[in-house]
Amino acid sequence: MNSDTPAVPILLVHGIRASRTMWAHQERQLTAAGHPVLAIDLPGHGERMGEEFTVRGALAAIDAGVNALGGRVLLVGLSLGGYYAIAYAAEHPDRVAGLVAAGCSAVPRGVLLYGYRLLARGIRRLPDRGLWLHETMARRLLPPDGARDVLAGGAALDVMDSGLRATSTLTPLRSLAAYPGPVWLVNGALDHFRLNERRFLAACQNGRVVVVAGATHLSSLAQPDRFTAVVAEIAAQLPTD
Repeated sequence: MNSDTPAVPILLVHGIRASRTMWAHQERQLTAAGHPVLAIDLPGHGERMGEEFTVRGALAAIDAGVNALGGRVLLVGLSLGGYYAIAYAAEHPDRVAGLVAAGCSAVPRGVLLYGYRLLARGIRRLPDRGLWLHETMARRLLPPDGARDVLAGGAALDVMDSGLRATSTLTPLRSLAAYPGPVWLVNGALDHFRLNERRFLAACQNGRVVVVAGATHLSSLAQPDRFTAVVAEIAAQLPTD
């Protein structure tokens, strides 16, 4: 990137139960590359733990992040954050220079969502509300640095069912069709949330799929260098005005 050329600002939106700390690797690398970068906490997560999670609250959090970065961004969301990034881009296309929707190429309803909500309710009945399970799975499934980053902001254990319920009201295929800007559907090669990838791509006016080799669902944590390289390459393609 030419040092005299302004770099597009990048807003990062985390997944469910996580927080802005999950983006620590991307923040460091993309900031070093010259981009203004901001990772936010959605309601009920991180420093906003205890707040109610709602659709409008999540979209308002993204809007505040866009404002903080000057009003127009490359919007990057993973999993839960990806669904809300899609919804925001459809509502505010003039504020989204490009959209990276990662780990969210599955329609959030039906059997998949019902199964996750049922599991969330069962886990919440555990004596520690699932904290040990959450921390153990992170440490077993992610590289040490990724586990450290995702756990650093705490575990939003109480938001799982309400977050999934709110997300079930979103219409990502319709939202993708409404957004005229460029979309990158970024999925881990081993991500089970690629279920409807072709439908999501077909819904985009200007979309493409990027597969992160060796990555599972949380591709930014499982393969942080590869994921960051994808985002950096995308950002380099976007105009800054």
